[in-house]
Amino acid sequence: MRFSDTGYYIERYIKCGNCGVLVYDEGVKASDPKLADVHFCSDWCVDWRTQRVNGSKAPRIKTG
Repeated sequence: MRFSDTGYYIERYIKCGNCGVLVYDEGVKASDPKLADVHFCSDWCVDWRTQRVNGSKAPRIKTG
């Protein structure tokens, strides 16, 4: 979801390409070219989706 410059209306709805959470700003971009057109809400979602796209059946993401 992106708000207009004036804040009076929503230009478009954008959801995270991994978890579906609404992304209110530019979001996070993946460095993997396979995911170049996908918007993400966090680095965690980028890492998880990148592992899945690259063949991992059970992605493991370090937290903290």
